[in-house]
Amino acid sequence: MDLPRVRLAALVAIAACVIPAASASGRDYADTALNVIPSGQYGSIPPPPAADDQALLYDGLTPLFDGVTDADLTTYFKSEALGSLGTDGPGTVEDVPRPGVTIVRDSYNVPHVTANSHDGGVWAAGWIAAEDRGLLLQQARYNARVAAIDVPNVSAIALVSQLQNFQPSEQTERVVAKQSQVLRDKGKAGRGVLRDIDTYISGINAYLAENSPGTAPWTRNDVFALNALKGQFLGQGGGDEARRSQFLDGLQDRVGTRKGMSLFNDLRQFRNPGKPTTIDGAFRYGSIPRKAPGSAVLDSGSYEQVDVTPNAALQAKLDPEPMQASNTLMITEEESATGNPLMVGGPQIGYFYPGLTLEIDMDAGNLQWRGATSAPFPGYLLIGRGEDFATTLTSASGDIIDQYAERLCGGSDTRYRYKGECRSMQTFEAGTLNGEPVTFQKTVHGSVVGYASVDGRRVAISAKRSSYGKDTLDLLFNRRISNGYVKGPKTFFKAASKTPQTFNSFYIDHEHVAEYTSGRLPLRARGVDPGLPTVGNGKYEWRGYLPMRKHPQGVDPKDGTMTNWNESVASKFGAADSEWGRNGTVGRVDMLDKNLARLKGGDDKWSLAEVTSAMNAGATQDVRAIDTVPLMRKLLAGTEAPSARAQEMLDLLVEWKQAGGSRLDVDLDGEIDDPGAAIMDGSWTEIANAFMEPQIGPQLDELSSLFSRFNQPPSGQFAGWYQYFDRDVKVLLGQKVRKPFKNEYCGLGDLERCQDDIWEAIDAAGDEIAVEQGTGDPSQWRSDATAERITFAPGLLPTTIRYANRPSGIQQVISFDGHR
Repeated sequence: MDLPRVRLAALVAIAACVIPAASASGRDYADTALNVIPSGQYGSIPPPPAADDQALLYDGLTPLFDGVTDADLTTYFKSEALGSLGTDGPGTVEDVPRPGVTIVRDSYNVPHVTANSHDGGVWAAGWIAAEDRGLLLQQARYNARVAAIDVPNVSAIALVSQLQNFQPSEQTERVVAKQSQVLRDKGKAGRGVLRDIDTYISGINAYLAENSPGTAPWTRNDVFALNALKGQFLGQGGGDEARRSQFLDGLQDRVGTRKGMSLFNDLRQFRNPGKPTTIDGAFRYGSIPRKAPGSAVLDSGSYEQVDVTPNAALQAKLDPEPMQASNTLMITEEESATGNPLMVGGPQIGYFYPGLTLEIDMDAGNLQWRGATSAPFPGYLLIGRGEDFATTLTSASGDIIDQYAERLCGGSDTRYRYKGECRSMQTFEAGTLNGEPVTFQKTVHGSVVGYASVDGRRVAISAKRSSYGKDTLDLLFNRRISNGYVKGPKTFFKAASKTPQTFNSFYIDHEHVAEYTSGRLPLRARGVDPGLPTVGNGKYEWRGYLPMRKHPQGVDPKDGTMTNWNESVASKFGAADSEWGRNGTVGRVDMLDKNLARLKGGDDKWSLAEVTSAMNAGATQDVRAIDTVPLMRKLLAGTEAPSARAQEMLDLLVEWKQAGGSRLDVDLDGEIDDPGAAIMDGSWTEIANAFMEPQIGPQLDELSSLFSRFNQPPSGQFAGWYQYFDRDVKVLLGQKVRKPFKNEYCGLGDLERCQDDIWEAIDAAGDEIAVEQGTGDPSQWRSDATAERITFAPGLLPTTIRYANRPSGIQQVISFDGHR
């Protein structure tokens, strides 16, 4: 359904009259403050003609690659100034039913709020959320409950984007409502959040009463559930031990217990001193014990997920890959051309219409901020800026979920042994999904997500999430970055430490850049391997949580740059069981770092345009062109190709890398301009299999289901065996690697065999590509650029834009030259 939009009030004079936003009560200390939100501010159906205005800005920057100028910044980003329409006028004033609240819309439909109190601003945020995201709110409010109660194997954001219909039961509502007490237990700050939630809801309901009286009024539970959706979608990691342990069992069946474990440890890349990092210093978290009596290894092929709905086809499509494309580039004041720190960054939350984020310029008592907010945030900033600082985040995917192997009793699937006693599982009747009942079982650890066997004995697999029932505590962080609490890096760290969700949170002011990694990170019992299911008998429960001081955190790194593209931020920080690509020796962040290095200005300092160029070039580069092709060239140097065509394929890959390694379709003919992309796309599976098969054998596809051979665009290139190739082949070539794999992969450590295998893979791929392309001339091969174009889910906005691997929730270009 579509909620009608509120009527705009008549202009004070005539329709063409420019009405500026009311004067801000705060001050704006930004030197440059720009942003873009590609999903835009509009949310009505059908989309109005201007619904894609920001998408077109976003798309306009992409073909500039690494040539972004100062003028381009103000052409392809819009203002993020506080309290002023600036060049985004004229403005229109809305008629709102609350005295002391003024909302002025600029030319991008962004609301500029002026209120005479904190409560007035929070109320206005609710009104705006209902007005600009009414369709999304209705689609998300109930579907989000599946995240709050941990319905097994169902993604809340998939329900929303696929327009499904979950209706919660009374049992679900009772469980979600407990988060009111969770907030009360946090004292004055928690009670303040609850008060803001109630005020925010009153703003939503005021809009509904006036414009959609048939819609059920909003409640606290709707806000609690949406916070859980945000956590499930972006703010959690781990919880995939079952699938990975049965992969281990398959390895051990083939090559023996010790060798199989050694291969498993290589592939999961739990800790790696040679990985790229974001901040200085070491922050130890997690360890792999030599012996793990507290862990279970599932029998290969035995694990089966539970289906909570009879509709198996629906269940199969409700588990999308988590978003992994947020990135941040920050420069310290010493390395900045202006003498002030610089930031270009934002979160990746996918491309939706109506968008998951919307923008507000807020001037209401102690609420002085502008940027992206979203339905879960009652008048608070999600990503954006205050008077003298800005913040953004990337998903950290810290290990906050563990799966437990529950030993079953008496041949039953619903009775399990815990602390020496057989217990009955709790049946949770969650509600209905598209009219079908949703029911699942729970143990003391959490929802039962599947069943398997260990040494032939049947077990249940349950999942325990440290943020369960505490999702809304995330708002303690967002309230503090919105109400003037944050004065510098230290207070920012204290604010970020309040969320149980796992994010890398970034900060910039006129002097510093800083980062803090949050999450309610469990301290596991001795004898528990964090990459395997925990024995659920009660002897191996969590021993508390990582204290704030031990979380990764840093200010002003020595090298003058702070870059992150979802890799682990700090040395010695163990990766979650679900994150085999987070601690690789190479990763997507290399594109940002290498672009920064080559684009540094003639004064040996960076400008905002140069930092933006580094980001924008990385947005269309192929990480395999940047990291893999040069290494493959060295590997094959001096050897004879099996055919002239194979040699030409390699030569064209090298030329592609030298030209920038981009996947751009500049002329918009529907084909990626450089043939190197087509050669790599068509060859990579053969190449990846060739160097991994000697050790992995028949488990290649199973490995790819755990850590993909490559996240092919339009996916974000986060996962990929290019990481394995780098760490293995460098050793084979005699290059220094700080922590090599324990095992040899390509050619089993035989250089000539490795070279032969890679050449053979390239040549065999050439045969296949030639058939697909209809020509044997590699210089004429092209990958389909149209297939990579970005679409806006669930399909309500017809606009498509070029592939660009860059933040989508909001992207800021910002710097400050003063402070309060």
